[in-house]
Amino acid sequence: MTADILEAKVEPIEHEDTRDSRRLGFSLTLPAQLLVLFIAVFPILMQIYISLTDWSPLDGISWWQAHRLWNGFANYTDLAADDRFWSALWRTVLVMAICVPAEFLLGLGLAILFVDNFPGRRFLYSVLLVPMMVVPAVAGYMFFMLFQSGGPVNDILSFFYGAPVTIAWLSDPDLAFFAVIASDIWQWTPLMFLILLAGMVGVPEDQLRAATLLGASWTTRFRTIVLPRMKTIIIIALAIRVIENFKVFDNFYIMTGGGPGVATETISIYIYKVTQQELIWGYVAAVALVILISLSVVSAFAIKRMSQSREAG
Repeated sequence: MTADILEAKVEPIEHEDTRDSRRLGFSLTLPAQLLVLFIAVFPILMQIYISLTDWSPLDGISWWQAHRLWNGFANYTDLAADDRFWSALWRTVLVMAICVPAEFLLGLGLAILFVDNFPGRRFLYSVLLVPMMVVPAVAGYMFFMLFQSGGPVNDILSFFYGAPVTIAWLSDPDLAFFAVIASDIWQWTPLMFLILLAGMVGVPEDQLRAATLLGASWTTRFRTIVLPRMKTIIIIALAIRVIENFKVFDNFYIMTGGGPGVATETISIYIYKVTQQELIWGYVAAVALVILISLSVVSAFAIKRMSQSREAG
């Protein structure tokens, strides 16, 4: 009886202590939470607000007074009819459709080669990661020099062809597109290789040994053991490169400036030109918001696929 009374007296005290701890924890983290909320939410709300107006820095009014130039959803209707926007978006999707599979296949092949030890592995591993460490603008300048009419690429072709080759790579729309894609694949294949190699190293060796003892070939082991274990890693790698390809700018702009004409104008270069050269900021806010929503859908799909692969595993 006495023990029951003591427990009844102690329990409310413990409950009160827990509530005080939670209250203290909330108070201590509240400034950080408000800061994160401000950093994440305020720019988006500001972008939505500006996208519903015709505001520009040239109008002579501050951005919070942009409501004076309210136009409703006119920017979005203009966006739907903007052929240049859709061309830039299609070009960006095309770059993504070429670069991401190429980087994935090259990265996967390199990861398969480097998963086992061999002489010089550490040195070659370091060399392969160098392109990823190069600043994108520097990589763009490197490939700009490589693909000049008198550059190393034409010199190599001249050596094999046996006659002078002076192809104007960056002046031809089709060849310029090939050149900028080559620069992206060169720089970001190492990232794909690094992620996929980390996934392969994490595959349990005992399962691979058991499969080998049972007579399974390398192809069977790779298809039935390695790939299923790497589903989440593969989804992460592909999602990262898809999102990053939508933001590609530096090397493309350094190499061609989006030209010749608009042959290599991606959505990022298009947004930059409309923002800095034409100063149509309300319209640009609408474009950027549409891109943000599109990339958010891609991210949500990738997260859903990762969750499904974990549950299946």
